[in-house]
Amino acid sequence: METRKKKRINMPEFRSPFIGPAKDRKLTDTELIRAIRFMVAAEYEATQLYMQLAKSTENKLAIKILKDKADQERMNVGAFLGLLYEVAPDEDMLYAEGVKEVEVEIKKMKQSLPKKTISTKLFLR
Repeated sequence: METRKKKRINMPEFRSPFIGPAKDRKLTDTELIRAIRFMVAAEYEATQLYMQLAKSTENKLAIKILKDKADQERMNVGAFLGLLYEVAPDEDMLYAEGVKEVEVEIKKMKQSLPKKTISTKLFLR
């Protein structure tokens, strides 16, 4: 009777870009890109957590510090995105295409509504 050994499947975790045998070697470029994407996601998650907590309290000191930390996390996103664009140039092009798609929809919406109904400040960067 043959006994099969179960293969352990390592699920990726946000806290580590290394899965499986990658712990014993340097990251490949593909793994680095994935790790940077995880870091961007983690920074956005932290931003959301800090802002939710700031809106959930009346403590002025906590609100100030939490909002400041949320802003720092968003700056970190910018740094990680800058690195991502350098190691994976197609990322920037894909994001730019997504922005263009939204701009087309915004333009259509602005043209279909009466001028006083829509504020240009809402839609322009």
